[in-house]
Amino acid sequence: MSKPLSPNTQAILLLTAPLLVGRSESSTAVLTPGEYKRLAQFLREHQRQPADLLAPEGWRLIEDQPQLVDSDRLRSLLARGFLLSQALERWQSRSIWVLSRADAEYPRRWKARLRDDAPPILYGCGETAILETGGLAVVGSRQVDAGLITYTEGVGRLAANASRTLVSGAARGIDQAAMRGALHAGGKAVGVMADSLEKAALSRENREFLMNGHLALVTPYDPAAGFNVGHAMQRNKLVYALADAALVVNSDHEKGGTWAGAVEQLEKLKLVPVYVRSKGETGKGLEALLRKGALPWPHLETPETLAELLTVGFDPKRAAPEQRELFS
Repeated sequence: MSKPLSPNTQAILLLTAPLLVGRSESSTAVLTPGEYKRLAQFLREHQRQPADLLAPEGWRLIEDQPQLVDSDRLRSLLARGFLLSQALERWQSRSIWVLSRADAEYPRRWKARLRDDAPPILYGCGETAILETGGLAVVGSRQVDAGLITYTEGVGRLAANASRTLVSGAARGIDQAAMRGALHAGGKAVGVMADSLEKAALSRENREFLMNGHLALVTPYDPAAGFNVGHAMQRNKLVYALADAALVVNSDHEKGGTWAGAVEQLEKLKLVPVYVRSKGETGKGLEALLRKGALPWPHLETPETLAELLTVGFDPKRAAPEQRELFS
């Protein structure tokens, strides 16, 4: 996807994006997610758009609201036009596109499910249409044994054979195994990344799938940003919010990103059904998630059963006897 940025997207980038081009950080601190959320709500209440801040008359509205953002800071951020042009040139050379919540191509599931907590800016590479296809989210730890990698690749293949998109976080371990299983079986996958979109977009391993429309890599963080624990935690809900159901393959107990993301879904957001692996040694983490309301993953063996689960949910009454025991 390549098209000029809308004025709204330009304004949101200037306000919220670090624009990491030839420097470690911007000279002016960008708006935090909370600050931009308050500003966006204020603009909406006054029937204004972010693009209105690019015009002098838009400034006067904000100058009377110092609790939203300091006017000097706002001016400094909006004056970063040259830096933005450099960043755009860099992103375009790497086939990276940019969307804001104001764009029609922005994922509708995020808008509907996360509302004002949906990321104001989304960077990506690959086909945007994949973001609207739902599918199965698969999450788990980075450090896992070969047996769990094989199991997870099988789940990815099953999703591909069911013509359902595989959604994950693109991190090493479980995430990449699930996506690899789906892509190598001819399926589609979405990776919601916490860091290094630029590197992933240029990776030889990803290029074929990006170019043939089977893979989309996206991130709400600057494409040049390195790993950040906070970003990894915050993106968990984005993975779940793009899917129809989620499978937690493994998790530490009461620690780590996989645990935090699953608990957030079960106790707070409740966007999709959360299943946990029920085959083999499950461990304390998955057992604790079951007690919090997660469902045991049924031993689905055909693409049709997975498609049914993602479409209407799994009905224990129609399960095979060995599956039915999981729900008793």
